[in-house]
Amino acid sequence: MGDRSIWFKGRMVETKDAKVAALSPTAQFGLNVFEGIRAYWNDSLRQLYAFRLKEHFDRLARSSKLLGIECRYGADDMRKNIIDTVRYNEYKEDIAIRMTVFIDGEGSWTSTDPSDMFIAPIRKPRTDTNRVKGLTSCVSTWRRIGDNNLPPRVKAGANYINGRYAHLEAKRNGYDLPILLNAEGKVAEGAGSCLFLVCNGVLTTPTLTSSVLESITRATLLEIAEKMGIKTAVREIDRTELYMAEELFLCGTAAEVTPIVSVDRLIVGNGGTGPITMSLLKRYLAIASNEDSSRPDWLTALY
Repeated sequence: MGDRSIWFKGRMVETKDAKVAALSPTAQFGLNVFEGIRAYWNDSLRQLYAFRLKEHFDRLARSSKLLGIECRYGADDMRKNIIDTVRYNEYKEDIAIRMTVFIDGEGSWTSTDPSDMFIAPIRKPRTDTNRVKGLTSCVSTWRRIGDNNLPPRVKAGANYINGRYAHLEAKRNGYDLPILLNAEGKVAEGAGSCLFLVCNGVLTTPTLTSSVLESITRATLLEIAEKMGIKTAVREIDRTELYMAEELFLCGTAAEVTPIVSVDRLIVGNGGTGPITMSLLKRYLAIASNEDSSRPDWLTALY
């Protein structure tokens, strides 16, 4: 076994041997749909748990349908291929798993086949809750893509160019991360993650029609918050509410729960990680790793 192998077009190969044709629609035009999945190692149970596989598989199928790329693998196939790949690499630690459906061969941006998939796990430790670092943000001059041009609910590689513009602008101007507004001037999300704020003690996030990804992490946190007795609201959010928020964080499979401590150099709350943010982060990680066993239906054991 090599240092790292991935499942590529139906077989296990070393990463360096996984190649897509240079003239393929994926290489030329970024034509793909994908999912990022986290799996968390529980050392006391000696088990690795993938988080919310069904929801990731369902979203991948929806993205494939809307972009016109056939996903030839069903949920059972994908689950088996993930398990096989993880076991082949003998991962017994926190990992991230990238699943990408792409179009190979020679073609153009209108091509719909030949499609295939790769599954690539990599080492990715969870957030250390004892060393949470808040990040600075700015409201980007770039507007978030919308449902009538590049639908954000489609998790396609090309959609992330929008976030790339905003991210590069933020970094040039000395910030860690951007926050994007939608075409109506309402708050949408971060460059690659959804947004929550706490206002008057209420955990609030933009609606799914505010030009945001139908985020699995967002849905998870709303459900966790309600179980914890935290009041929640889903509504349009004005830009100025970012400046007045008591707490603010971004969330996603990769981001987990990432606190934002300032927006446009205006301090959020007391300038640190707020109590609701921290409690949600801890509960989220506990459930995802089965240290809190209240949601076994969200977990898939990989060994």
